[in-house]
Amino acid sequence: MTGSARKNLGRAAITVAALGVVFGDIGTSPIYTLQTAFNPDDPHPIQATAETVFGLASLIFWAVTLIATVKYVGLVMSADDDGEGGIMALISQVRKMASRVSTRRRFLLAAVGVFGAGLFFGDSMVTPAISVLSAVEGTETIQSSLHTYVVPITVTIIVVLFMLQRLGSGSVGRVFGPVMLVWFVTVAALGIRGIAMHPAVLEALSPSYAFDFLFHSGTTGFFSLTAVVLSFTGVEALYADMGHFGRPAIARAWLLLVFPACILCYLGQGALILETPGAISAPFFRLMPHAGLIPLVILATLATVIASQSVISGTFSIAHQASQLGYLPRLRVVHTSESTYGQVYVPVINWLLLIAVLTLVLAFRSSAKLAFAYGTAVTGTVICTTVLFFFIARHRWKRPLWQVGAAAAFFLVIELAFFGANLSKIAHGAWLPIFIGLALFTVMVTWSRGQELVTAQRKRLAGDLPNLIDELRANEKSVVRTTGTGVFMGRNKDTAPLAMRLCVEHLQSLPEQAIILWIQDVPAPRVRAEERMHIDELGYADDGVLFVHAKYGYAEAHNVPALLGALGEAGVEKPLDPSGCTFFISTVELTPTNRPGMRRWRKHLFLATALIAASPEDAFHLPRTRTITVGAEIEF
Repeated sequence: MTGSARKNLGRAAITVAALGVVFGDIGTSPIYTLQTAFNPDDPHPIQATAETVFGLASLIFWAVTLIATVKYVGLVMSADDDGEGGIMALISQVRKMASRVSTRRRFLLAAVGVFGAGLFFGDSMVTPAISVLSAVEGTETIQSSLHTYVVPITVTIIVVLFMLQRLGSGSVGRVFGPVMLVWFVTVAALGIRGIAMHPAVLEALSPSYAFDFLFHSGTTGFFSLTAVVLSFTGVEALYADMGHFGRPAIARAWLLLVFPACILCYLGQGALILETPGAISAPFFRLMPHAGLIPLVILATLATVIASQSVISGTFSIAHQASQLGYLPRLRVVHTSESTYGQVYVPVINWLLLIAVLTLVLAFRSSAKLAFAYGTAVTGTVICTTVLFFFIARHRWKRPLWQVGAAAAFFLVIELAFFGANLSKIAHGAWLPIFIGLALFTVMVTWSRGQELVTAQRKRLAGDLPNLIDELRANEKSVVRTTGTGVFMGRNKDTAPLAMRLCVEHLQSLPEQAIILWIQDVPAPRVRAEERMHIDELGYADDGVLFVHAKYGYAEAHNVPALLGALGEAGVEKPLDPSGCTFFISTVELTPTNRPGMRRWRKHLFLATALIAASPEDAFHLPRTRTITVGAEIEF
């Protein structure tokens, strides 16, 4: 095999793999988008006429083209953060602009990003519920009496799905891509079959139909946007998963297969409705002859499970990144693959998501009702991404103001129209993702602010590190140096580790070799090996105290023993055996007071959020049998 052939084969393999992770959500939206548009229980029902079918098909085509293809694939995916994508990567880039952007503006933009992340979490709760429900509802087209089994089957599938998360997606990832490849080929074939029934539906590709339906059909066109938005749900995954597969693979998969397959299917469903208006109850499944319904329902269920898996995995990644950037507590993160970067499992997020998804399924009980709650989460996240992206285009890439302003205004007008239309469904469930987004936004900004207050109090209690080193030097005879190496977890170069201060003051002892380790999370996905560590003797080469400053990106896991094992490569003369080290950490009992800085209810929220935090042993991979915890009390 020639080098070019191997290269092409490698590209094809990556593209197929991307199908199974990136496009599950947006790729299964043809199951329920047009069905939702003609839902008779909608507060603003749409009649299945030739005008509405052509108008909806045209709106869907141009919405997906402009938002998914032009904006995300063409523009937003160019704003990577060292190869990483997603809304947290945008926040990271804004935080790096400290020298060019005022603190107030950076705070406001970070708040926009955090709110968008909160909406993404809301989206991740709705996606498994609506996707699996919509697929299982296909059984009703086989036999209507199966309706009573839809919810129990959905609940069973979702529980099993979340139970399997701890195994990691790597063990089943090999089949995800091929299954989705079969799915998109099937979706395209069904669309072509429908178009053959009524070829005139291809005229809907003209933007004139979308324009006329939106502006010349009264309020019908505007309210139809609540269904049209479902056609680009999952669009954020194209950007968020860029770090796993790269922009070229995602763009190839989208342009060559996913985009044309979905559009063909939407046009085919439109053609079917024109020929058989009674098909509006399940136009996707009715494109298939009755003999093929059972295989189609099975394939659709597999595709929606993969879609759910994809968004769950994305939520784990976003939660991990938010934790590293300081918007959530340190969470217990399990890396489920030794060979594939980015596959993580966050137990506490998994179980919280399971509870939320089951609650949604049991409360709404149908995909049509859940669709009312879906659009606001999607459009809200899309709007937040637009604001952050065009700010970066202006300040990082120095694009002309007129150019950035015109492009931003163009997309924001479209996206705000979608968001406004979905607000009309507030009483029917659209309030839910907004509430979730606001609640999680409050949690994340409260945690960030609370950490600042607690850190200030810790610094007051622990004192300055230079002063502690000078005290050790001046009173070296009164402090007993015990055999062995002790590693004290610090918070910066100025503040003494609280555990070290308490050992010196109350025990009058210290290991003969004391390493102060400060792990700093930086606003970048990864840190190069040569930039990982900086070692400082703090002014004295013979006092047995060494300061190690280690940097980690938000997409990396902290592993302190492995880090210590690499000290020799970083320039430490005496080799260090991590298995012989004793680790000292400090825990504080927090008591909320009326001190200024944060309202008392937010302080209680901060304490409640801390309950989901991983122990330092888990967060830093410390051996529990060789870790000593020193306690203290702090009022804040």
